[in-house]
Amino acid sequence: MVMTAAVSGAVAPRASGQPENDTIRAYRLLGGGKTMKQPVRTALEAHDLIVKGIPSKSLLHLVEGVHVLATGDVLNKAIGISIRTLQRHKASAKQKPLSTEQSSRAWRFAEIIAQATDVMGTQEAAEAWLLEPAMGLGNRRPIDLLSSTAGTEAVENHLTRLEYGVYV
Repeated sequence: MVMTAAVSGAVAPRASGQPENDTIRAYRLLGGGKTMKQPVRTALEAHDLIVKGIPSKSLLHLVEGVHVLATGDVLNKAIGISIRTLQRHKASAKQKPLSTEQSSRAWRFAEIIAQATDVMGTQEAAEAWLLEPAMGLGNRRPIDLLSSTAGTEAVENHLTRLEYGVYV
């Protein structure tokens, strides 16, 4: 049975027993219906939301639920936003949506943390894994590779290899 990640770090099966796809898991990590006006069930719906810009409160929800984002410059590496910019978003009376680039990176990070949680067993383990050098990534830390599309793909591919027991 495929398990899904919850923001709290626990791994729980989906109510229907069917596996959730990456789109739905990312949507949940970003706050789901609590932070977004529209539901997202497909990659095309995710695309439309990302192009419009995900709400700032979705990023705030992600940072609150994924504690590693609040440490050092992890938020900047993963999503391209400094802690100071995040604080400005939080303090702003009228929270503007994130840019398309920031939205895309936040979404991809949510997908990666969900996938890593599935592979590592808990969100806590997944967050720790992001900060440790990985042999399959040339002894680079996964978090350091998330600043580019190619690096992000390398991290996703590495997680898939780990999931299937291929350690090359």
